[in-house]
Amino acid sequence: MKVGIIGGGIVGKTTAHYLTKEGMEVVLFDDDKGQATKASAGIISPWLSQRRNQNWYNLARMGAKLYPSLIAELDEQAALSYQQVGTLMFKKNPKTLDKTLAIGTKRLLESPEIGNVKKVTPEEINALYPELTTNEEAVFLSGGARVDGKSLLESLTRTIQQQGGTIKNERVSSIVRKNDQWLVSTNNEQETFDYIVLAVGPWLSELLTPLGFEVDVRPQKGQLLVFHHENTRSKLPVVIPTGEGDIIPIGDDKLLIGATHENEQDFDLTVDISATQEMFNNLHHYLPDVSMDDLKEVRVGTRAYTSDFLPFFGFIPHTTQLLVASGLGSSGLTTGPMIGKMLAQLITKQPTELDATNYSPDPYITPLH
Repeated sequence: MKVGIIGGGIVGKTTAHYLTKEGMEVVLFDDDKGQATKASAGIISPWLSQRRNQNWYNLARMGAKLYPSLIAELDEQAALSYQQVGTLMFKKNPKTLDKTLAIGTKRLLESPEIGNVKKVTPEEINALYPELTTNEEAVFLSGGARVDGKSLLESLTRTIQQQGGTIKNERVSSIVRKNDQWLVSTNNEQETFDYIVLAVGPWLSELLTPLGFEVDVRPQKGQLLVFHHENTRSKLPVVIPTGEGDIIPIGDDKLLIGATHENEQDFDLTVDISATQEMFNNLHHYLPDVSMDDLKEVRVGTRAYTSDFLPFFGFIPHTTQLLVASGLGSSGLTTGPMIGKMLAQLITKQPTELDATNYSPDPYITPLH
């Protein structure tokens, strides 16, 4: 059985990893046109989220749980892209902070990978992260982690190829059903597959509209600031402050701040520092020694989100052997690997980690009238 995967972000490449691990023939098409994963860095720490949708939370917590085993299956460089460094979460007032602590303590029962959950004083925060300036308390989770999307994709690429998979840096122009198979066309060639996985994020309608479908997916621009910043040690915790933006120290000299959520920019990948200024200002009091003069790079990517801000994946309605995943939004690095694993399980007809019907594409992909 031959599987074609269109899209080389976190979902596409984790799907390819799990399929090639099973010995399946896989060809992945990746034209690298502004994908969110390559431009992102993520905090893998979903357990304190107050989002009410239980299906989203289960997907996120299972994604966080999956990471250590996924990293262990990749090449040795993957250990540099993902590290459990702990999470510091701040809230606007002590009452909300206590509520957050209670949520983490309760969820520890089903998710022991959370590690230690405790409230920490400014003095304890200073011991965990000496460069961070605050007079507030926070909740600390020892199991929180950070991941560099670009580095993780590079490890996935090497592992997929080592496992016999093929990656083609080509843009897919169309897919059509032909003689019980799917015919994929690029600018250079045509190739047939038994299964197709569409993991193209916000570009999904480009491939599905010609097949007669309307798609509830839209683009969201995200900009991530990369600073040169000397740390006292390499494994500082990640920080989730109030307001927009997170603080993600990586290595001994790199600090990431981001990312923005810009809903009106469509597919514009132009660097716009003005759009990041409010986010930087919101976080600057935590790191007064960091200035825009230290800015080394701005990463820009385009996320996919739906009208209800929930992800979906699975077989596309009214089609045969055509699967999709999209709508992951800003939690893509957390939920993406688990979605990729379950897409592979659907293709190989293995039991999925979660009930896949809870994430059906049906509400988001409908036939055109």
